[in-house]
Amino acid sequence: MDPSLTAIEECESSCFGTEADLNQVREKMIDEQSAVQLADWFKAFSDPTRVKLIGALLQKELCVHDLSVLLDMGQSAVSHQLRYLRNMRIVKRRKAGKTVFYSLDDVHIEQIFVQTLQHTKHN
Repeated sequence: MDPSLTAIEECESSCFGTEADLNQVREKMIDEQSAVQLADWFKAFSDPTRVKLIGALLQKELCVHDLSVLLDMGQSAVSHQLRYLRNMRIVKRRKAGKTVFYSLDDVHIEQIFVQTLQHTKHN
């Protein structure tokens, strides 16, 4: 039998909670709409292709063609992923003539991405 499961079962049968003021915790908890938005935002980072796109755009502003070459993917597939990231306000676009350039939406995206990457590489 899994020892951690036993500990959980034991807690469920004998735990009467802590002395924490749960109302105070509840007041500071994230609201439902924000929780859904945050979960959706993290879903955007759950796809390896989108992570690679963000990683490339972390380096510099790039057009769809350049991103297609870097990721060895078709332009329509790259555009589809970029549209998703743009709708999530993770990337933004800038038109120069017929060329559309993409970059990270703001410094927060860069910070979150870099910190998360550092965390995954931390032992």
